[in-house]
Amino acid sequence: MRLTILAATGGVGRHLLRQAVDAGHEVTAVVRDPGRLAVAPAHVVTADLATTVDLRPAVDGADAVMSGLGARTGAQAGVASRGTRSVVEAMRAIGVRRIVVVSAASVGTVASPGRPNPPRHNPGDGLLMRHIAAPLAKAAFRRHYADLALMEDVLRDSGLDWTVSRPPRLIEVRLRRRYRTAVGRNVRGGAFIARADVARHMIDVLHRPETFGRDIGIAY
Repeated sequence: MRLTILAATGGVGRHLLRQAVDAGHEVTAVVRDPGRLAVAPAHVVTADLATTVDLRPAVDGADAVMSGLGARTGAQAGVASRGTRSVVEAMRAIGVRRIVVVSAASVGTVASPGRPNPPRHNPGDGLLMRHIAAPLAKAAFRRHYADLALMEDVLRDSGLDWTVSRPPRLIEVRLRRRYRTAVGRNVRGGAFIARADVARHMIDVLHRPETFGRDIGIAY
């Protein structure tokens, strides 16, 4: 399969890249600094996704796009929505339909122009998550979550076959290959997940049409 991976040197993106290459996919990696690539993809496109760029050369010939876009700091907030808007425009121009992206567990309760009245609580969250963990996370990562909520708006309006992965706290441990998922809600009691397992699940859903147009919670 021919895949285009955005932010292929980022936290989730580098796992997407390694797993896709190891699985034999032909990968185009979109990165700001090619020198940070730990795995050699078939093609590399250098682009600063914090700005509006033409990504048609990066998605031309792709069967699907995968994105690990997300701001590392509050100052970088906006990269996910801007980068996703750029790749959606490129995909629509060329005719590529499938895209899988990573977001965050708390984003389902964040207001955005496309969802001005989201639910107050995620239906998958227990009392501790609803009243303590989620409010603290939303306060600490307010700008990040606002950016991801805008990104999800872009996807919902795109007309493409999109899937959003919504993990809770991301950790850097080895691939476990065992996790829980929940469609349209967070995983009950799920507090963390390895970036490697998020990447594995994102690759696994590529061929699953029942995930089109859905957000999926993932956690241990």
